[in-house]
Amino acid sequence: MTPNSRLLPKLQTADLIGKANEIRKDLIRVSVQNGAGHIAPSLSCVDILTVLYYEIMNISIDPQWVDRDRLVFSKAHGCYGLYSILADIGYVEKSQWENFYKGSFLMGCVERSIDHGIEAGCGALGHGLPMAVGMAYGAKLQKKGWRIYCVMGDGELQEGSNWEAIQFAVKYELNNLTVIVDANKLQAMDYLDNVLTVKGRKGDIQRKMSAFGCEVKSCLGHSAKSMVNILRTWIQKQSEIKAPQVLVARTVKGYGLLCMENMPKFHFRLPTEEELKAGNRYE
Repeated sequence: MTPNSRLLPKLQTADLIGKANEIRKDLIRVSVQNGAGHIAPSLSCVDILTVLYYEIMNISIDPQWVDRDRLVFSKAHGCYGLYSILADIGYVEKSQWENFYKGSFLMGCVERSIDHGIEAGCGALGHGLPMAVGMAYGAKLQKKGWRIYCVMGDGELQEGSNWEAIQFAVKYELNNLTVIVDANKLQAMDYLDNVLTVKGRKGDIQRKMSAFGCEVKSCLGHSAKSMVNILRTWIQKQSEIKAPQVLVARTVKGYGLLCMENMPKFHFRLPTEEELKAGNRYE
């Protein structure tokens, strides 16, 4: 094994909760002190990202290792947890993360920077999944063993480009692609069922993904154990599945800050000192 292919150490599943709380606390600290507003959409996917980076994905000390697993972070504005993790594992200098929103190269929506572990720029929502599908197809053509993960929001699934991508992924049996939907039931400033999701319809995303031909599971998106079990099973049975996998992770927008949880007004709004005193889940 060459020096740049040395895999980063993985955490035990039991330790992922502590790591997620550490990342959550860090992203809130940096965001509040620097005036970065997209805290709530960042908080809902922290546990998802922690599971991927610290246990599931094969990644090395070199973010450009050719055989790495790839993550396309499609819900690009909810990237604060991602930045905190990239700084934690050494892909991004901690000073750049500390100066986020204050002159750092890190943008409010992720922009592609392979040498820092950012695989795709996804500022226009709804395009991360099509890019991930293209990467998975390319890997198949080249007979590469690495996997592609795409983390996306439930709101951006209203974009038609996603459904074209899913059709393509099913058609070409892209079983090296796993999509994780951060299903917090909110898009920007309103609930999904006030926009395009039919009110009262249970399992809407699961039913649609299944109808298109994906392998679909759902679980609590704040349960590391549940996510690890599902993702590990898919990896182990990849040759049997022969379809892209979709995990609908049920989450709470703003998870971790009690003043912010499931509150539409906090999509891009900083908490006040009084609101922060309402408490949190990470201490």
